[in-house]
Amino acid sequence: MASYPPVLDLPPLAHAQGSVRLPGSKSISNRTLLLAALARGVTEIHDLLSSDDVDRMLEALETLGVRVQRGGGRGVLRVHGCDGAFPVKRADLFLGNAGTALRPLTAALALSGGHYRLSGVPRMHERPIGDLVDALRQAGAQIDYLGREGFPPLDIRPGEISVDQPLSIRGEVSSQFLTALLMALPLTGRACEVKVEGELISRPYIEITLNLMARFGVSVSRRDGSLFALPASGYVSPGAYHVEGDASSASYFLAAGAIGGGPVRVLGVGRDSIQGDVRFTEALQAMGARVMLGESSIEAAAPDQGQLRAFDLDLNHIPDAAMTLAVAALFADGPCRLRNIASWRVKETDRIVAMATELRKVGAQVEEGPDYLVVTPPHASRLTPHARIDTYDDHRIAMCFSLVALGGVPIRINDPACVAKTFPDYFDRFAEITVPAATPVIAIDGPSASGKGTVARRVAEALGFGFLDSGALYRLVALQALRSGVDLDDPQALARLAAELDCRFEGETVLLSGEPVAPALRTEEVSVAASRVAALQPVRSALLERQRAFRRPPGLVADGRDMGSVVFPDAQLKVFLTASPEERARRRHKQLMEKGIDARLPTLLQDINARDVRDAGREAAPLVQCKDARLLDTTGLTVDQAARQVLDWFDESRNKQPLARLSGDARRSAGRDHS
Repeated sequence: MASYPPVLDLPPLAHAQGSVRLPGSKSISNRTLLLAALARGVTEIHDLLSSDDVDRMLEALETLGVRVQRGGGRGVLRVHGCDGAFPVKRADLFLGNAGTALRPLTAALALSGGHYRLSGVPRMHERPIGDLVDALRQAGAQIDYLGREGFPPLDIRPGEISVDQPLSIRGEVSSQFLTALLMALPLTGRACEVKVEGELISRPYIEITLNLMARFGVSVSRRDGSLFALPASGYVSPGAYHVEGDASSASYFLAAGAIGGGPVRVLGVGRDSIQGDVRFTEALQAMGARVMLGESSIEAAAPDQGQLRAFDLDLNHIPDAAMTLAVAALFADGPCRLRNIASWRVKETDRIVAMATELRKVGAQVEEGPDYLVVTPPHASRLTPHARIDTYDDHRIAMCFSLVALGGVPIRINDPACVAKTFPDYFDRFAEITVPAATPVIAIDGPSASGKGTVARRVAEALGFGFLDSGALYRLVALQALRSGVDLDDPQALARLAAELDCRFEGETVLLSGEPVAPALRTEEVSVAASRVAALQPVRSALLERQRAFRRPPGLVADGRDMGSVVFPDAQLKVFLTASPEERARRRHKQLMEKGIDARLPTLLQDINARDVRDAGREAAPLVQCKDARLLDTTGLTVDQAARQVLDWFDESRNKQPLARLSGDARRSAGRDHS
């Protein structure tokens, strides 16, 4: 099994494409293990899931005296059935947080004539089991709660079992209660009936149960969808059984294909699966994704045109895979409603609360109801970078939130090891089908007083990107030169000083040798010296790699001369910001007056015009618009309007650039990229 650190940082991802062989289904694995243990004969189980939940079931069965032989290939076990009678009649069983182990074992042990205690982790003791216990008590089972009424831990003792009358069980809390009751009743050796009261949720999981029971020789008939009739027969081994790939786990990779271009293919589950979660593909198709179902594989890719569509869906039939849809909603073109998901509240955590909380961290607006969520994606799918996702010891939260990185933002997953419950090497497999995004750069240049620094900082804040004020670097060199007595006419000495400069940027704070120096950088003496220093090519060369080092995920907005031509020639967006000389003079005048510095507007206009001529004609890094830069005249714009235009251009570039790096079939299958 893979091992993970306490936190896992996923980088921004540009694309998803490839194939993944799925681990065995958790639901099928634990059901098959219990049926094999209760059957007559030896069952060879292939492709069994290796995970915490399955380990808890195996430990329990071996504690109960069931002989299990490991080996013979990856995921292969030989289970020697006990023909309906566990050899060990007294045991304490710890089931962790494995509902698919604790609930069916509760029913089987209640009808086995022994004395057993069942417990789990604290969260397991918060997950209700009262409806199952009530149904078993109708048959004469002796079950006591060792803690809170209606919840584990449980004490089970021998009882006088009778199934002459139909047993009733509520169906609206968890389908696992009905599954557990149906799987255990053949141990009585008598024909019996079970009546479901109320709505039966998660019906596809009951279909898995009935399908597997039939494979082990017990065929259950149904009337009116709510009455289940069991024959007077016990389980018989089918000899060998191959566990399907996990359809719930498939949802993460199929969604990755739909969000990140694709195609992504999952192997081990297909159109003939007995798992209801294959219907996740119907939800993806409703969102506009392209889906292909094969006999034992499924493939998904992004829409041919546009982005994923918003949805309003009843997801009662796929509650686990529905969590993946909640994250996919971040990439839709409008609000998405997930209905009839009340069962989320009694899972590994209260998933409605948890999902709403974590979705808000990445920028979504979320409306939370008793049995629904409405997820409104952030504007232009601009997700909040560096979100720290809490996983609540819930494997599915950890896995589905990995998809956020396909929005082109880094994300941190706390306690990633919780995926061991069902998919221990999930993040390794996810890395195999995703491509990290190149860290985007927005380069903004322009003449003095055009507002490029203010706009650049505003854009960086909106995107959560880093900000590089290259002018500040030249001011720092100038300040250090003035303090050190370095001759401003000595290019080589200044270049050495620039290369060894001890400076840091921490938000609005600028540190030189550990000292805050932001006010000093704005003095007239430093400004004049910086202008001279910045014109020297050796100094500019010395600062080149230092500037490039600012390029870190999730992105950088770089303000200054030659940002797009020399420092970041591959910048995703280049903007040349300008304004009329009169407007720039007016802005400079306003700044100086606000600082209490007296200034005359005509003089400032004269200085602006003179500097434009000087900057355009200098030998090193002359003021000139890059041929691939977009021109933005801000004369009649506010800062917010100018920043909004840059952000809109960046959105356009994000939708185009990643696809340009793909070729042939990959480009055709990528659809709209959201990175």
